[in-house]
Amino acid sequence: MARKPKQNLKHSKRKAKSEGRNGTGRLILTGLVIIAQIDLAFIQLLKFQDAFPVTYLISWAVSLVTVLIIHSQRKNSAIKVPWIILILALPVFGVFLYFITELSAKLSGMKKRYRKTLEQILPHASQDLTIIRELEKKDITAANMFRYVQMNSGYAAFKNTKVDFYADAKEGYEQQLKDISRAKKFIFLEYFAIEDTISFHQLEEILVQKIKEGVKIRIIYDDIGSIGYISKRFYKRMLSLGIECCMFNPVVPFWKAFLNHRDHRKIAIIDGEVGFTGGWNLADEYFGYKKPYGEWKDTAVRLEGEAVKNLMLIFLELWNSTKNTNYRDKDFTSYFSTKKFNFKNSGYVQPYPVNPLSLNHTGEDVYMNIISSAKKYVYITTPYLLLMDEMKKALTLAAKRGVDVRIITPGIPDKKLVYKITRSYYGPLVKEGVLIYEFTPGFCHAKQVVSDDVVATCGTVNFDFRSFYHHFENGVLLYNCPAVNDIKEDFYNLFAKSREVSSEYKFQRGFFKRFMDGIYRLLAPML
Repeated sequence: MARKPKQNLKHSKRKAKSEGRNGTGRLILTGLVIIAQIDLAFIQLLKFQDAFPVTYLISWAVSLVTVLIIHSQRKNSAIKVPWIILILALPVFGVFLYFITELSAKLSGMKKRYRKTLEQILPHASQDLTIIRELEKKDITAANMFRYVQMNSGYAAFKNTKVDFYADAKEGYEQQLKDISRAKKFIFLEYFAIEDTISFHQLEEILVQKIKEGVKIRIIYDDIGSIGYISKRFYKRMLSLGIECCMFNPVVPFWKAFLNHRDHRKIAIIDGEVGFTGGWNLADEYFGYKKPYGEWKDTAVRLEGEAVKNLMLIFLELWNSTKNTNYRDKDFTSYFSTKKFNFKNSGYVQPYPVNPLSLNHTGEDVYMNIISSAKKYVYITTPYLLLMDEMKKALTLAAKRGVDVRIITPGIPDKKLVYKITRSYYGPLVKEGVLIYEFTPGFCHAKQVVSDDVVATCGTVNFDFRSFYHHFENGVLLYNCPAVNDIKEDFYNLFAKSREVSSEYKFQRGFFKRFMDGIYRLLAPML
C-alpha cells in the first residue's frame, strides 16, 4: 500500500531540502568552474598576445575555422547563426562555449556506445511493412507519417494496443502506481527529474515490496534534471535497496564533455505489457502536492499491448549505452512479453525515440508532418515555444490554407527568460492566422498535438531547440485510436480555461519591443 502523503509531508520537505541543497551546490560549483576555465583561457590568451602578437592571429584563425565548421554542418540556420555571431564577436569565449556544449558531444564515447547498442536493439524493434501497407489502404497520409518514423528511427508501428489518455497527471500517476504494484517480472523507470518527497515516496514503498517479491527494478534519472531535488545519496540508497540505478550524464565539476545532451524522457514499463509516457516527472508539483506556478497541467498516455515493446526497447537502448550502468544486457529477448493481445478497433500506435546523436530530428519531424498534413485543424500544447524558421513556415502555411491552428502555452511561467522568448514568437504567427492561447490558471507542461480527429501524438517533446536537437526524448504517434478523441476533448477544456492573446500581438509593436524580441529569438537556440 502506498504511503499516505499527509503522514510524510514534513519528513519529505525536510529530506528534499537537504538533498536539493547538496545537488544544487554541485551544479553551482560546476558552473563556476566552467566560468573560471573560460576566464583563465581568456587571461592566458591576453598574456600570450602581449608577448607574442601572432597568438592574436591564431585565435582569430581558430575562430574562423570553427565558424566554417558550423556553417558546413547539417543543422538549421537558426541554430548556426547565433553561434557564428557569438564566436566572431567573442572568439575565445565563443569557441570554448561551443566546444563544451556542442562539439564535445562528437568526441564523446557516448556516441560510440550508443551506436553499438543500437546495432543490438534495432533488429528487435524493426518489422516488415505489413501494418504500414494496411494503413495505406485507409489513409495514405497517415501511413506516410508512420513510415517516416519507422524508416528514420527503426521503431515499428503496432496494432493490438489499448491506449488510455490521462488529462490529469495525478489520476494517471495513481493508475501507474496500481500497475506497478501488480508487476511480476520487472519495472523500468526513466525520468528527467526525480524529487525525493511525497510523490516518489508513494512509489518507493511499492518498489521495496516488489524487490522482496523478486521483481527486477531499474531506474534512470538525469543528473541535471534532478540535481535541484536530490544528491548522490539518493543513487546510493536505491542501490542499497536492490534497485539497479543509473544517473545519466552526471555533472562533473572540473570537466565534462557531452555536457549539453540530457535525458528528458519520461517512461515507465511494467513486465513489457504496460507502459506510460507523457509530460510528468516524479516530482511533487506535477501532482499538485505543491503549487509554485499555480495549477500545473500535465498529461500522459497508458499503453497496454504490443506497442509497449517499443517503449521497453527505447529504455534499454539508453540503459545499455550509458557509461555509468553496471548492469548491461547481453540478451533482450528475456524482457519480451509472450502474452497475446487482441484489442479490437484499437487503431495504430507507434512509440518513437528522439536521439540527439542522430542526424534525424524525429521529434521535430513528427510535429512537422502532422502540421503539414492537417486539413481541418491542428491543436498544440507546449510549455515552451522556441521555433526555427521551418516550423514557423509550416504553422503559418497551414493557417493560410484555412486550417484552424491553435497553440496553448503557459499563463504562469516557470522560467521567465524562456517565457519572454516564447512570447517573442507570437507576433509572426498570429499575423498569419495562428491563434495563441495562454493557460490562465498556471503552468501548462503538456506536450501534445491532435489533428483532424484521427492523428495525435503525446510525449516529452517540447516545441523548442533543446527538445528537437539536444535531448533524448520520446513520444507516441496515434492514428484512429479512441484516445485521439480524448486528447481533442482535453484541448477544448483547455481552451475554456485559457485566454486568447492573438489580438495583442497581431499589430505592429514598438521599435524597442521588436528589437528585444529579435534579441530573445537570437538567444533561443543557445538555451
